[in-house]
Amino acid sequence: MGLIKVLYIDPGTGGMLFTVLFGIFGVAIFSFRALIIKIKYSASGDKNAKLNQKKIPIAIFAEDKRYWNTFETVLDEFEKRKQKVVYMTCSKDDPVFNKKYEYITGEFIGEGNKAYSRLNLLNASVVLSSTPSLGVFQWKRSKNVDCYIHIPHMASDIILYRMFSVDRFDAIILPGKYQEKPLRQLEEIHGIKPRDMELCGIPYMDVMKKRLDAAGEVPAHERTVLLAPTWGENGILTKYGERLIDALVSTGYKVIVRPHPQSFIAEKEIIDRLTTKYNDPSKVEWNRDNDNFEVLRRSDILISDFSGVIFDFSLVFNKPVIYTDPSNIDTGVFDAYWIDETPWTFRVLSDLGIELNDSNIDNIKDVIDKCLEDPSFEEGRNKARSEAWANIGQGAARSVDFVMRKYKETVDKSNAAKQETAKAVKAKTKKSKKRK
Repeated sequence: MGLIKVLYIDPGTGGMLFTVLFGIFGVAIFSFRALIIKIKYSASGDKNAKLNQKKIPIAIFAEDKRYWNTFETVLDEFEKRKQKVVYMTCSKDDPVFNKKYEYITGEFIGEGNKAYSRLNLLNASVVLSSTPSLGVFQWKRSKNVDCYIHIPHMASDIILYRMFSVDRFDAIILPGKYQEKPLRQLEEIHGIKPRDMELCGIPYMDVMKKRLDAAGEVPAHERTVLLAPTWGENGILTKYGERLIDALVSTGYKVIVRPHPQSFIAEKEIIDRLTTKYNDPSKVEWNRDNDNFEVLRRSDILISDFSGVIFDFSLVFNKPVIYTDPSNIDTGVFDAYWIDETPWTFRVLSDLGIELNDSNIDNIKDVIDKCLEDPSFEEGRNKARSEAWANIGQGAARSVDFVMRKYKETVDKSNAAKQETAKAVKAKTKKSKKRK
């Protein structure tokens, strides 16, 4: 028993160690691949290598078209300022290719390793991206990029990314003021030199709010409940399934179910079973709209788990939520593992609504009614909004201000280095002439 106690590792520490070891292994594998690709490119004179010969002032990397809502207004702001930007996307049908920009250039860089090989040899002053894990797996820091900036695509904690996900970025755009403290703690723990962190806001939420204001009041309708879970073993559909949907139907309220897109792939058996059983649209409506704006707008309350849609619904649409117990989430693989304090994302949930659990699921109507009628939840939303969503309506402009400032810094630094080099060469030449 003594030996067993000595060898025991708690699940959180075990998860952290596994992540670290897997990260080291991944770095070794992908570093080797990157070396092979680099040698091949150098030998063949690949067109991507030629593209890299000229330094790009500002590049934006989007790993999928679904992040267009994060970058569209940022690109519009760059266009307005006549600043040249290359928008690199892994989606052939990215919306950027339908925009008539003069200063923004859209470029499809391929998928998977092809995309990362392009990025890993990139020559640019500044790279802006919402994609984390720079320098952890496939995506390496290019020696020809001067500054990497991370811009989050949601209001929740950055420390709920996988471990080390933002360690290699030079600067970070913050959605809300609560984000800085845990990130500074991570810098100390990981031995990272303090970086620029700018409180800018959330561009896509600004767009959603502007769109909501323009749409006007929702017409009179029956009380509507939206069930929008994420996928996986801790997701609502896996955990509660028919029990929850039956309880919702029994309320007499309109019920809309909007599964996560990944559920139709990873949980096909569950989705097929549920859609077959609940096939009467007068009782349960299944929603698969690409754009979730209208379904959020016409719903009165949201039931979700740990999906980021909770903050869209509560902070933008100003409506209450019902959520699942966040303690089920294993933080052992996230940067939150290093921080003693519970992440803001989990702490704030009780201000936004009521937790769904085994003891109240069968009385879901009472839970829904309390969430909708208790004024304390509106006060909670106002508090959360002030903490998580800075500079409302100005997110894109503030983000571009910051990127432009960092770009100017890189240019000034480069020019200063060139001047110093020129001075050194001139002094060496002068000294050589004197000797002659």
